[in-house]
Amino acid sequence: MNSSLRQKGALKLALIAIMTATLEVGKLALSFIPNVEIVTLLCAAYGYVFGYYGVIATYIFVGIETLIWGVNTWVVTYLIHWGCVALVFMLFGKFKIKNRLIITVTAVLLTAAFGVLSSLVDTGLLTGFWNDFWKRFAILYVRGFAFYIVQIVCNLLLFLIVFKPMANRIDKILPDKFRSIDG
Repeated sequence: MNSSLRQKGALKLALIAIMTATLEVGKLALSFIPNVEIVTLLCAAYGYVFGYYGVIATYIFVGIETLIWGVNTWVVTYLIHWGCVALVFMLFGKFKIKNRLIITVTAVLLTAAFGVLSSLVDTGLLTGFWNDFWKRFAILYVRGFAFYIVQIVCNLLLFLIVFKPMANRIDKILPDKFRSIDG
């Protein structure tokens, strides 16, 4: 293997490692404030700027979370939700969607979907899919509603204020070197 190929591979691994580390550190740094989180913003920005490398970093992040906290129903929710966030924003980046309103509304909808998804997964995996599924789902969802509202408001503000400048800054720092590893 020539040194150019090794350098490109090392650059890919380093970027994925940095994205994964910032996802983990960002989550842990805010973990003492219930449902105030930066993971959605980072998954979105990494998917938007770095494409499928951002998606890979997102799934490695979920794997690390599982190693730290163990396996439970939240792992299914994280795999679906965070992967979806990174994939949707990867498509936004690919198709050069820059409209702040579209980006923010999408982030808010995905954040709202997190509460629904986690309640569906918890209801189905913890209590089963038999009698009174929707009644049990409603109880779980309403129980977490205050947390979901905090998470939605947090991401509304983050995406309105931070997403565009952050994605632009990341794109200005690394794009030429990063794009050259795929060329």
